[in-house]
Amino acid sequence: MDHLPIGTARKGKMLYDNDPYLLPFKEAIDLRHERISGARKRIAGPGGGRLCDAVGNHLYYGLHRTEEGSWVFREWAPNATRIYLIGDFNGWKRTGGYALSPVGDGNWEIVIPDFFIHHGDLYKLYIEWPGGGAERLPAYATRAVQDEETKAFCAQVWDPQESYSWKNGRPVRVSNPLIYECHIGMSSEEEKVSSFDEFRRTVLPRVADLGYNVIQIMALQEHPYYGSFGYQVSNFYALSSRFGTPEEFKALVDEAHGLGISVIMDLVHSHSVENEAEGLSMFDGTEDLYFHSGPQGRHPAWGSRCFNYGKDAAVWFLLSNCKYWLEEYHLDGFRFDGVTSMLYWDHGLEKAFSGYDAYFDSGVDESAVTYLALANMLVHELVPSALTIAEDVSGMAGLAAPFEEGGVGFDFRMAMGVADHWIKWIKEKTDEEWSPGEIWYELTNKREDEKTISYAECHDQALVGDKTLIFRLVDEKMYTSMDKASHDLVVERGVALHKMIRLVTLATCGGGYLNFMGNEFGHPEWIDFPREGNGWSYKYARRQWSLDNPLLYYHDLCSFDAAMISFIKETGCLEDRPELLVSDEEKKVLIFKRKNAIFAANFHPGASYADYAFAAPAGEYVTALDSDAVEFGGPARLDDSVHHFTRPVRSDEGNQSTDDILSLYLPCRSVVVYKVLEQ
Repeated sequence: MDHLPIGTARKGKMLYDNDPYLLPFKEAIDLRHERISGARKRIAGPGGGRLCDAVGNHLYYGLHRTEEGSWVFREWAPNATRIYLIGDFNGWKRTGGYALSPVGDGNWEIVIPDFFIHHGDLYKLYIEWPGGGAERLPAYATRAVQDEETKAFCAQVWDPQESYSWKNGRPVRVSNPLIYECHIGMSSEEEKVSSFDEFRRTVLPRVADLGYNVIQIMALQEHPYYGSFGYQVSNFYALSSRFGTPEEFKALVDEAHGLGISVIMDLVHSHSVENEAEGLSMFDGTEDLYFHSGPQGRHPAWGSRCFNYGKDAAVWFLLSNCKYWLEEYHLDGFRFDGVTSMLYWDHGLEKAFSGYDAYFDSGVDESAVTYLALANMLVHELVPSALTIAEDVSGMAGLAAPFEEGGVGFDFRMAMGVADHWIKWIKEKTDEEWSPGEIWYELTNKREDEKTISYAECHDQALVGDKTLIFRLVDEKMYTSMDKASHDLVVERGVALHKMIRLVTLATCGGGYLNFMGNEFGHPEWIDFPREGNGWSYKYARRQWSLDNPLLYYHDLCSFDAAMISFIKETGCLEDRPELLVSDEEKKVLIFKRKNAIFAANFHPGASYADYAFAAPAGEYVTALDSDAVEFGGPARLDDSVHHFTRPVRSDEGNQSTDDILSLYLPCRSVVVYKVLEQ
């Protein structure tokens, strides 16, 4: 098959035209495409209008000022028999003056004079239904705050005198995202919940210096339990107040844009908390307002509620949610969490996904597929430069392919198996058993028509109960021997492999790369949020930035991370596909080309090779990046000033062969990048 730039669409062709293994599923792919097209027309209209213009529930529901200067509040609760607005403004009493009126189709409304409600007031709904009633937070609440003593949440009126004034526009579209995954609350070295403002002042400049062009922020949607890492969302339209105000978050996004950094958020549309007082569960006394009823409406592994993507109310709620975050906070896209759980009726639990059948059989929730396609359409209509990423372990074909080709429309999918393989090799094999061929296969085994985000480790590997790469490689020596003066052999091995693993992962990625906050310098400890089991401690829910010290290996690992990111950006290597040149099982050598650079990795634990010769494109090569360099904590076994020239090879008949030979010195446990000099 001819090689196109990563993710390039073949105009006028469908998925099955490019992949013969998909031909047996042609009918299913066509039906899926028609189903999505029909859903789009039903929402946007048959005239080809924009989907994003047809969706905007958040502009109607919730608390808003009217043009006359009063307040209007609306809620959808079709099973309700009576609804009261209660809060600071009426002593939290259910009074007739604050009773909502039904206005049809399950909608309720109340108009309140301006002077009754003030910025900062706390409020809730009290919803009555046949046989019961309870306090609820509005489904479209844009701010919720938690009482320090009772831990209960209330909605809060947010109407500051001055709205935020944006200074910077969105950055240009990121073709090859280099993502810095982060969590605001644990971004401080202090044992506390950090803030948007502190992150903007202290961490954002660090991200810019490292060279990452995207930050992916976790836990932005309000969630009752801090330790859920933000994945048990209760209030989908509310920015988590534990990190600061909406204006402070806007300032963070704005400053990132000024630095040329795009900002995407972890968007959780895969499930919702079971909490009834804070969330959507049993909102109006019914369990299926936005969710499936019965067992299908409850996630067996996560203990949460599952949206019914075949229900208009859920689809409009979630599509409007995408629009709200993009417009209100000028975000540049989303990483959709838990996509596998959405796509399959069994949530993909303990499922092998060993063949294409699983992507198109009755186990697929086609309504979820349709919703995700609509969400991608809306996002890209609203912000053409937006970036959408699917977190999917199933490998569903077409997920990150254009809708026009029969795909779902994500820009990228997460290459989640890469991190798992690194863990497997470290845990289960000795260094001598590592296979360059296996490494190459597992890191490059990606669909040619879809782009992927690779990572050696993300937040998952840093959570308590698991181990980061550096912890697996060095273990308890992290606490005693990371001082460069110690010259500990275990640490030296770990530092060398840490650099190799990260660079080889980046250099073989399918168009994008991700690093979790702190892992660029080999953060030494796991993440464990405050919980009863650890005495509600913040000791491990933070980042120890001070370890990035010139006397410690952490500093050298960080310097290497910045250097490899810089090299990739400056050369545009990721625009082309990686091409294998050498896979030497005996000598543990892996050499590959990407654009005009050659990556030469020697994984052997002890053997270095002088004059290692291999076929390479003709030219003059110079060292562009050397993991063995002293500034990266290596023993500096190479003379990086030397220029390397290919030499032609003569055939037996005396004619020059089409191949040229490049000979290099390959130190053990190192990866060196050579760049061809332009003639």
